[in-house]
Amino acid sequence: MKQRVAIIVTILVVVALLVVINTASYVSKERTPDVEFDPDRSTYNAGATGTRALYDLLAESGRRVIRWSEQPYALLNVEGSSSPSTFIIIGKPRVPLEEDEAVTILQWVARGGTLVIIDRRPDPRLLPGSDGWRLSVAARELPGREIDSAKLEQMTAGVAPVRPSQPSVLTRDVESILPSRFAGTIHIIANNESVTAQGSPSPASVVVADEDERPDTSETPPPPVPEKTPEAASAPADPDSIPPAPVAHVEDSRGSLLVDYPHGIGRIIVLSDPFLIANGGIRSADNLQLGLNVVAGQEGLIAFDEYHQGRTATRNSLLAYFSGTPVLWMLGQGALVVLALVWTRGRRFGRPLAVSQVDRRSSLEFVASMAELQQRARAYDLAIENIYTRARRVLVRFAGLSHNSPRSEIAERVAARSGKLDPSKLESLMRECEEAIQGAPVDSRKALELTVRLRDVERLLGLRMRSREARQAAGGLPEKTLL
Repeated sequence: MKQRVAIIVTILVVVALLVVINTASYVSKERTPDVEFDPDRSTYNAGATGTRALYDLLAESGRRVIRWSEQPYALLNVEGSSSPSTFIIIGKPRVPLEEDEAVTILQWVARGGTLVIIDRRPDPRLLPGSDGWRLSVAARELPGREIDSAKLEQMTAGVAPVRPSQPSVLTRDVESILPSRFAGTIHIIANNESVTAQGSPSPASVVVADEDERPDTSETPPPPVPEKTPEAASAPADPDSIPPAPVAHVEDSRGSLLVDYPHGIGRIIVLSDPFLIANGGIRSADNLQLGLNVVAGQEGLIAFDEYHQGRTATRNSLLAYFSGTPVLWMLGQGALVVLALVWTRGRRFGRPLAVSQVDRRSSLEFVASMAELQQRARAYDLAIENIYTRARRVLVRFAGLSHNSPRSEIAERVAARSGKLDPSKLESLMRECEEAIQGAPVDSRKALELTVRLRDVERLLGLRMRSREARQAAGGLPEKTLL
């Protein structure tokens, strides 16, 4: 009775746990809407604010592209083909960028890497300047909670297509792009004066609008660069005294949208509107072509920063793949059922039953009884008849003859097909067996000799030798004395 109670309690507990697991799997957390107010720029996100479409296109087009889920310190350690040539940071990081991480990234750029920053308000620590030059990046308008990123008319209301300001590698095959109305504005500033024309020198520092403040769109544009005097224009320029200039590749009336400039022997590219390469805006105008030029313009490995998007390498990729699906709960239920079966395997459930009686008699017992009777009755002729009848039947089948064929023909055909027997000796053996069956005097020694010789013939020909018969024939005459 105690065993029954334990098993019943186990079944009830398992059922209760299955109910709880199913309830938890169906009560899912409310998903955060994919809105422009709080975008998710990860390449894993297939929503309107994500960048999975660009990543999949790069991967399927044969370019070497990876999701970088490790800290940027690893950029210093990798070498050879495993080192990325382009590192891409998109949008506001969900994991704050540390000071030493920013320094590490800039050191990697100075050694020849290409850093692509796609953000309306980029981190100023990632935009170093040079003598007399800096960038001012400000968002024109901050998106509200009511903006739906999937609706193109809300994202681009009142925005006209923008043409490239000059032909370059970054604007190749780009006729016009369609930015969002929330695109940032990049101003190139030299000696405290704004320079929006192309061909300006490189920045010395970066001024970024405060994240909690909405930019003042009524602010007057920065003053233009003063014109050179004729004397200054005619004077030869010292190329060593002029630092490399940042170049504005795409700009509108309010400022630049795409700027790049060198840092060390590397390069930094700044695109001020993530909408251009996001899933919701990449299909508009030539946004896709511009995104490919910016992201995949360099040869080598392309790495998307997923570490600061919250997708760290410590997360189990398999669990992350099945996250949000009932697969994990199904596996948990299956494991629970297996454990319950293993625990109850050796326990009896129900009344004890009597063991069924199995008839242990077999045909071997009958054969042994008949052999003993024949031995006691000295019926050696009957024993030879039982063995020879079967042996002659298999010899006839081996020779391909009928049962009524004469023994001479059977012996010749068997010897010809096998190549191991002497037909005269085989015919002599068959004649002796038939004479013993027909009443010729035979004793136990003679009967045993005939039986062993018959078994040797079967063994050489491989004619249906059973394991018991093989053991019996093993004590027979040597093969060289056969027949």
